[in-house]
Amino acid sequence: MSFLASAKQWARTIKRDVVALWIAARDPRVPWYAKATAGVVAAYALSPIDLIPDFIPIIGYLDDLIIVPLGIMAAVRMIPVALMEEFREKATSQAKPVSKAGLAFMTLVWILAATLLMWMFWPKAA
Repeated sequence: MSFLASAKQWARTIKRDVVALWIAARDPRVPWYAKATAGVVAAYALSPIDLIPDFIPIIGYLDDLIIVPLGIMAAVRMIPVALMEEFREKATSQAKPVSKAGLAFMTLVWILAATLLMWMFWPKAA
């Protein structure tokens, strides 16, 4: 299998697992700590806004290549195997959702960061 083919397969697996985690975060059979982790990871991964914007060279893709997969791996390990397999099956037949909570959270983070920077660098009246 070529590098490109394996990269495409990895991307499909990540997308499926994100949707599966979104489903897991709403299932009553999943432990609360796994729900919380799955919900945070899915909300961030499905949010249309990234913590580090992709247009920033190199580090802009760190969240997509490192942070999101590590979060997925951590959340998947907390969910019982049989349930995760069920959620993965559901995820393959379900459309990819968009996280409004993730959008709201990332918007809040950016507003707080902008406010902090303005407070730090705004000229002080003497």
